[in-house]
Amino acid sequence: MRAVRVIIRNIRDAFRSVFRNFSLSFASITCSAITLLLVTIALVITVNINYLTKQYENELTIVTYLYHDANEEQIKELDNSLKANKHIIEYKYKSKEDWKKECQDDSDILNNALNSLSYNPLLDSYTIKVDELKNMKKVADEVAQSDYVESVDYNEGLVEKISVIFNLVEKISIILIVALLLVTAFLIGNTIKLTIFSRRTEIEIMRLVGTSNIVIKLPFLFEGLILGVLGSIIPIMIMIYGYLILYDRTNGYIYSNVIKMVKPYPFILYSSLFILVLGAIIGMISSIRAVRKYLKI
Repeated sequence: MRAVRVIIRNIRDAFRSVFRNFSLSFASITCSAITLLLVTIALVITVNINYLTKQYENELTIVTYLYHDANEEQIKELDNSLKANKHIIEYKYKSKEDWKKECQDDSDILNNALNSLSYNPLLDSYTIKVDELKNMKKVADEVAQSDYVESVDYNEGLVEKISVIFNLVEKISIILIVALLLVTAFLIGNTIKLTIFSRRTEIEIMRLVGTSNIVIKLPFLFEGLILGVLGSIIPIMIMIYGYLILYDRTNGYIYSNVIKMVKPYPFILYSSLFILVLGAIIGMISSIRAVRKYLKI
């Protein structure tokens, strides 16, 4: 019970300190809100880029054609090698007879042409899907080394360009998020430092009467928590309403149904919780660092 009373008292003191130093607190909350908003935007972009990458990974395939004289034993051997490849998540075999029937059903011209031949000129094939876009070239090269594979096609130039663009944007987004988090921590930490400086006499008296370090630190810890949480509320509200409005007005697509957005739910709920927890953690860590460095307690 005593511990509960101490925590409640420190939370109360933290709220009082926030309102007592309202100008400093408001500046910190505003700056935190701006930086966390930028973090939120970068987060939304990064998640949607990853989602788009997964879409392309699901749509882009490797088409493998076997030699015309490949027999059942060789096809089975290739099948086993594909099954053992850890980067291949799905593959589908289509025989030359299946190809012939499909071509005949699709076009009368092809039907007449194929019927006029004494043999089937088409090839057995595998359609392969990989786990990640970056592994497509590696898998294609490994499959192409088989003695039974005549050719491999996966739009190499397009895949490499898409992979480079996605990786670049993802790295930039991550760097931006980390940089903004450091800025947020710096701003909250400076506010706590100023608060500590303004209360240095009170802290000195507490130390002289034998108050433990943890009791002195707790109000600042909760103050950082409060500043971080308050600074995260505005970005969360902007993200929720902004994303819902954007998704509704674009029907979930950007650039003429080319780029599909992540569905709002549960994405915005998880993102909101992440930003809230992030703001709180940054606030507390900044407070602890400020107390340790500038109070030397």
